[in-house]
Amino acid sequence: MLAPPLTLPRVADGREPRVIPFPRVTSDGAIDASRIGIISNPRSRRNRQGNPVHRRAGATADMLVLEPGTKDELSAALATFKARGVALIVVDGGDGTVRDVLSAAPAVFGSTLPPIAVIPSGKTNALALDLGIPWDWSAVAAQAALTAGRTTTRSPIELTGADGITHRGFLFGASAFTRATDLAQRTHDIGAFGGAAVGLSVAGALLQTMFAGTNNAWRAGERIGITDLDDGNTAEHDLYLLFGSTLRRMPIGMRPLGTPGDALNILAIEAPPRLLPLAVPAILAGREGGWLARAGYHHRHDVKPTRLTLPGGFVLDGERYPGGSYDVRAGAPVTFVTP
Repeated sequence: MLAPPLTLPRVADGREPRVIPFPRVTSDGAIDASRIGIISNPRSRRNRQGNPVHRRAGATADMLVLEPGTKDELSAALATFKARGVALIVVDGGDGTVRDVLSAAPAVFGSTLPPIAVIPSGKTNALALDLGIPWDWSAVAAQAALTAGRTTTRSPIELTGADGITHRGFLFGASAFTRATDLAQRTHDIGAFGGAAVGLSVAGALLQTMFAGTNNAWRAGERIGITDLDDGNTAEHDLYLLFGSTLRRMPIGMRPLGTPGDALNILAIEAPPRLLPLAVPAILAGREGGWLARAGYHHRHDVKPTRLTLPGGFVLDGERYPGGSYDVRAGAPVTFVTP
């Protein structure tokens, strides 16, 4: 989750931060800085390093910067933004911080979520890469981009469990994907981030699989139940890997989802994986169908709402979640500010 606050204002005790009166726009037509709310994660990699561009997201004095440390504090911070009528929410953090904000925001804003700008200061910043956000972007730059009307939309993946809680993010996976995520954490420990971490994780996963015995957990995969929520039909499959995303571009030029549709795109690989040394380069280059499908490598685009039974749980934007049944779908489009 998000880190405890340092010196910036917090709302955990219910006290409202100082409210600055503001007009909708400034005299020159720009979005007023006091209508910009920033959720900052001080544990994000670049913020921890003290980079002055990223620390406090390059905020001006009029912008309201909050560092919530828990889910309750995050909800309270978003409620403060709504009460102030913010025109822009800036998320200063990596993919996990964006996931937390998008998961909490609908309970506060409903369907009226303001545009979001992402400051890529985390270990992984796949969403920022997809949106074309430069590493040194700032809240001031996002303010100018919103004034100029530079926005686009992405639909987050929504996973709703039996408890009714919905998690929202952009990179989802199960089976070998969860093990590869563990490898990614280890690459972070040795100082690899971003594309380098992704590359090392993919290489490590392939080595674990190709040189493992037939009974190895990597090769055996996981039995996953798939239910079509339209007709109720259910099937079970032994899958080596299940991976899904609504993003258009992946790190280091990889294209594992082929030619993506506008909504949820899925790659499912049967267990045990066949012809792996040949299939992996083809899949990463964007190939799909044909001999890959016959060998057990299946792509699906614009996937309809589906219930997945995931005994080993799943990973969403780097966070592990427990096993169970989850309804999976592409959510309502979110507006993001772009350079």
